[in-house]
Amino acid sequence: MKKSYIISVLIIIFFSNCEKVIDIDVPSTEPRLVIDASFEILFNENPVVANTIVKLSLSADYFDDDIPPVTNADVFLTNLSNNTIITFSDGNSDGNYEPTTSFIPADDITYELTVIYENQIYKGKATKVKSTPFTSVIQGDETLFSGKETEIKITFKDPPIVENYYLFDFDKNLFLAIDDRYFNGSNYNFSFFYQEDDIELPTTVNIKMSGVTKEFYTYFEVLISQSGQNSGGPFQSAPSSLLGNMINTTNEVNFPLGYFHISETDTYSLNLIEKD
Repeated sequence: MKKSYIISVLIIIFFSNCEKVIDIDVPSTEPRLVIDASFEILFNENPVVANTIVKLSLSADYFDDDIPPVTNADVFLTNLSNNTIITFSDGNSDGNYEPTTSFIPADDITYELTVIYENQIYKGKATKVKSTPFTSVIQGDETLFSGKETEIKITFKDPPIVENYYLFDFDKNLFLAIDDRYFNGSNYNFSFFYQEDDIELPTTVNIKMSGVTKEFYTYFEVLISQSGQNSGGPFQSAPSSLLGNMINTTNEVNFPLGYFHISETDTYSLNLIEKD
């Protein structure tokens, strides 16, 4: 027993003295243009309003905290039914480009977004995707594993016949993409749970439900799985291998990251309280 004890102590001392701090050299990548143009048409507002901001930035290395904005691009939108053009400008020099005139995307119209940056032209097309409003949004009483989660219960009526895809934004950079494969044309309800680290009660959360295309649904699911939730927004750290629908028409090798999409969106502001 004494010999075994002495050998164990020597092994522990040996390995503790052999510990080293290893610096991992993560290779630097060439920055790419990131185009976040997810337009939201708040169709349940009266009057209808729209969030039509085009956010431009450059991709950063994995461990970089700063996301460099792009403030020197030319941005415009073309209505392909009549070739009218809506110009965008970055008035605050923060990489957020807004239309210079009031603009709400119309139904059944294809729009082409053009971004010109450093003598290269990027283009993408989108048509507004219809959605449905919330039926109800309430705070529930259920929890999950820790007993400290906060439940919200969502109900909405899914339009029948056609396939529908939805993107939910639960505030706090928390997202969920779903499709109506199992509830087409039905009243559908589900629960979403905030973890204890997500929110501090009491608080108010602003929840959004947007109609999206099948392609954007697939893109967003992959984006969330690779970049993770709570990462400053899904486009903050877009994986370099994940291509969206924007194309570099000048040099296809220098492809951009991000997406151009137009959604009908319903919003709901919910006050959450702490429950026993």
